[in-house]
Amino acid sequence: MTRIRFKGLLLAGAASAALSGPAFAALDGQDLLAKINAAYAAGSGVLKAESIEINGNDVVLKGTTFTATGPQEKSIALGNLTLQDVTEADGGAYHIDRIEFPEVNVTEDNSSFNVKDLYLAGVRVPGSTTGDDLDAMMMYDEAHSGSVEVKVDGKQIVSVQESSITTGVSEDGSSLSFEGGLTGLTVDLSTLEPKTKEAVEALGIPVIEGDISASGSWEPSSGTIDLEDYTLDFANIGSLSMSFALTGYTMDLVKQLQETARTMQADANSEQAQQAAGIAMFGLMQQMSFQSAQISFEDAGITERGLDYAGKQQGSNGEQMAQMVKGMLPILLAQAKLGALQNQVSEAVNAFIDDPKNITITAEPEKEVPFPMILGAAMGAPESLPTLLGVSVTANE
Repeated sequence: MTRIRFKGLLLAGAASAALSGPAFAALDGQDLLAKINAAYAAGSGVLKAESIEINGNDVVLKGTTFTATGPQEKSIALGNLTLQDVTEADGGAYHIDRIEFPEVNVTEDNSSFNVKDLYLAGVRVPGSTTGDDLDAMMMYDEAHSGSVEVKVDGKQIVSVQESSITTGVSEDGSSLSFEGGLTGLTVDLSTLEPKTKEAVEALGIPVIEGDISASGSWEPSSGTIDLEDYTLDFANIGSLSMSFALTGYTMDLVKQLQETARTMQADANSEQAQQAAGIAMFGLMQQMSFQSAQISFEDAGITERGLDYAGKQQGSNGEQMAQMVKGMLPILLAQAKLGALQNQVSEAVNAFIDDPKNITITAEPEKEVPFPMILGAAMGAPESLPTLLGVSVTANE
């Protein structure tokens, strides 16, 4: 009987020792906050807390403020933030299951700004920011915002129903993908000055309503950025879609650009320092190369209404204005020095004006083009750019 009790005590002691080991050690709230700020330093902001409490696996940052550093430093009081289900990972990193932010209410003079239902889910805080891969970055699975309202003199000017962006890392950790957007965007243009208000009413858009969506990926090792889609879809206007692919935007370049930005902010009042930093940033950007790009517009009635309005302003009508635009187009294109592309642009624009459906501009060179080569062509021989970048224009396809 004594042996059984002694064996039970040994097992209990072993379990206690295991539970008190590193994997179950009390969370270090100060270390977590320091690593959040280290990861966010590139964003030119600092998160501060009056005190930190640990409740099991939750870390409560009490009396928090976020200060955006720069020429006009400004702090926003966030109140108490609860970082839910915080766990430590290899290399001193942390994983936070969810961070919910209190409702934001900011009033200044006659304007107010309100945001509800803000949260981050699946936040990963790096143990070190010195690496050259995705492990050195703070990331999240989802960033979400509920309703957003902007009011002026008590009248709602801008509102958003909901916005969200999700990210994911590939299985081998080599690339980051993202997808998201906002829904229910409304912009009231009725408060504009009378002449502008008259124009937007004639165009049939006293209120702009629509959605925005985006998706893409980034591979730090090669620096390939692929913005697969960025679409603004507005009722009674149309849908504008863009995409592009670049290379050379590596983690090293990101850090160099961030450091240059910090230098510019530190010497914000020095014109000489700003010019030097601007030149340095321009030089860094030349490490990148262009792969492809496309911009496409699908009309939802705005072109015809625009021609009608412009025609009335000239004492004519929409059909006459369309013919006038088509007649002036060759002159304008000749001044633009588009070379062989001129005829293609003219045909596409004429087809679109006659029957406004869609028009697309595509740039797809046979091989990627370094930015310095593009800059050189733009300055020395602009007419060579369309051929260099493989530009084409189509309509109603």
